[in-house]
Amino acid sequence: MRPDLERLGRYDEHRVRQRFRDSFSAEYTSIIVVDHELAGCITIRPAEDRLWLEHFYLAPQLQGRGLGSAVLRRSLQQADAEGETVALNVLQGSDARRLYERHGFVLESEDPIDVFMIRPPSTPAHA
Repeated sequence: MRPDLERLGRYDEHRVRQRFRDSFSAEYTSIIVVDHELAGCITIRPAEDRLWLEHFYLAPQLQGRGLGSAVLRRSLQQADAEGETVALNVLQGSDARRLYERHGFVLESEDPIDVFMIRPPSTPAHA
């Protein structure tokens, strides 16, 4: 995330850490482990009328190998089973946006820094 924040001229180490601390919820966070090593984390937190996907991080050396898609697919299957809409925000110009779009997220709104995306629950093809 740091390269995207630096590209936008918005990287401030203190602010980034504080924002993470203010919004982190261990209760809704899953740790991603690959070969018995910490690979990342993902948080899916309930909100008023949707789930918020946040703090989805993968170690840089593991990105681009399908792990993010696998983790996201599993998380979205759970949300679909519960009939939940999932929302997130991603930084403008972030490569992660393509990942989210491939998994059915669409633009809800945006500003000069953030892109807010949403994905309604999928319904089974046989329903």
